[in-house]
Amino acid sequence: MTYNDKIAALREAHEAFLNHKNEPLEYGNGIYTKYKYPILTAEHTPLEWRYDFNEQDNPYLMQRIMMNAVLNAGAIKFNGKYTVVARVEGADRKSFFAVAQSDNGIDGWRFWDEPITMPDGNNAPATNVYDMRLTRHEDGFIYGIFCVERHDDTKPFDTSAATAAAGIARTKDLVHWERLDDLKSLCQQRNVVLHPEFVDGKYALYTRPQDGFIETGKGGGIGWTLTEDICHAEVRNERIIFGRNYHTIYEVKNGEGPAPIKTEKGWLHLAHGVRNTADGLRYVLYMYMTALDDPTRIIAKPGGWFLIPEGYEYIGDVMNVAFANGWIADEDGKIFIYYASADTRLHVATTTIDQLLDYCLHTPEDGLSTGASVETIKRLVAKNKAQ
Repeated sequence: MTYNDKIAALREAHEAFLNHKNEPLEYGNGIYTKYKYPILTAEHTPLEWRYDFNEQDNPYLMQRIMMNAVLNAGAIKFNGKYTVVARVEGADRKSFFAVAQSDNGIDGWRFWDEPITMPDGNNAPATNVYDMRLTRHEDGFIYGIFCVERHDDTKPFDTSAATAAAGIARTKDLVHWERLDDLKSLCQQRNVVLHPEFVDGKYALYTRPQDGFIETGKGGGIGWTLTEDICHAEVRNERIIFGRNYHTIYEVKNGEGPAPIKTEKGWLHLAHGVRNTADGLRYVLYMYMTALDDPTRIIAKPGGWFLIPEGYEYIGDVMNVAFANGWIADEDGKIFIYYASADTRLHVATTTIDQLLDYCLHTPEDGLSTGASVETIKRLVAKNKAQ
């Protein structure tokens, strides 16, 4: 087989892989439908990102730049296509952003030719960036807020010491990004999300204050703050709107997922909760709702997790993790939830606004004790017996 024959075979196999149809899983929980295959993995990245196709320079047709994972993606409907800005992680452990699109939101995903070039602006250079939340704001821009990781220079001899900040950028075409100042805060911030509407004439941010890069410490929950100038955003008068609780799915930490979805009955929120186990941290997704007239006032708080890793989703670089920072609501009420499993691959689950409203408004809250949980189950049993 000649060199060109090898390239042709490689391209043919990759094309067949990209064109593989996804299948809905037959049995579910009635809340959403998961799909059999992940929608984006390291193998979905363009061959041109990984191979040097010059025979003289790469006679063995080796992957010169290997990809490790495609995960936590912001999502938006853009030019009629389902669009994600995914976190792509290379074999060197550096993450970067890349745009991928699909006609139906479920399969046929294709990355754009090149990754996003994210400028530093006036900020200190970042070692790593990841987990972008996309918000189409009423001011006319699409905003991306993402975690910016840098070495903690106060610990010069600790090569794993890091700091987290919220980077902010905006665009209108997902190609050219204007980098704004990192969010100014008295503590470290990650999992920051921009609310899609002005509140009292100001930009509104969901925050997640924390004492360290991993530890939330006294931060303790999903916060809220208003800022007048998004170009020089600053956390002031921050308050926690969804705190942590002992022996819950968000015992250790919790954070906002994507920007909330506005409905006639309130704002739908998707968030992640973390608890500690004998096998390490467990990340799950949960939901809550806030009032239309006050996005900080919780009006529904279904107990327990909403979505967890299942089957092969459990296995990967970081076990036992489900994470989402992107979803898309179509005009017909259908919702596409883009979630990652085990920090390795990206999936989709589909549902509707009506289903999520029903779930949020009619699922019992966590009673915060075994006794309360048992009584909740008994009430359901009694209701079913009476049918």
